[in-house]
Amino acid sequence: MRQLSLLDKLLTEVDQSLRTVYVGAPASARSETPENLTQKADLSETERKQAASLMRVNHAGEIAAQGLYRGQAMNAKNPEIKRQMAESAAEENDHLNWCEARLIALDSHKSYLSPLWYWGSFSIGAVAGAAGDHWSLGFVKETEDQVGKHISRHLEKLPEADTVSRDVLLQMKADEQHHAEVAQAAGAVKLPFPIRKVLMPLTSKVMTGLSAKI
Repeated sequence: MRQLSLLDKLLTEVDQSLRTVYVGAPASARSETPENLTQKADLSETERKQAASLMRVNHAGEIAAQGLYRGQAMNAKNPEIKRQMAESAAEENDHLNWCEARLIALDSHKSYLSPLWYWGSFSIGAVAGAAGDHWSLGFVKETEDQVGKHISRHLEKLPEADTVSRDVLLQMKADEQHHAEVAQAAGAVKLPFPIRKVLMPLTSKVMTGLSAKI
């Protein structure tokens, strides 16, 4: 099999980023998914905007997750870890599609900054992957833990009548917890305090604040 050159890899990643941001992502092989994704909830205009803002943030987070996993997988040394990341990325694709379906049902749009979220996260993932598999897994573990807390806050803010979006978020939360557990079992190390408690929360705050509106 021909070894891919650096240019080949770069073109592959550019193609993947375009597919993720602008084209429907390929779904995983799971048999059970949230139902009635295109169902319009009986919401007031204020509730609709609130639900749309929350789901746009979650969609942006899934765009970022794709970039993160792609960047990490590119530099992963262990084939099994690379496989695990590819499997987790496929499930994140499901999340991406579910969130997009809900945005359409809520008569709203994806974040216009999606390319920035993808490539920013890809760069972070590539750096984490280059640092070594255990550090990369540690980054996955901490990211998924923080995403789980973030989804819990969104579940509290989501209008009660939007039951479909609630089902989506609950399934996403369960998947994120599973990804964190897989990373932990594979040998994730605990990240340094400044990364866990300062850099990552700050980055998340910027992304969520902007994607909620833009």
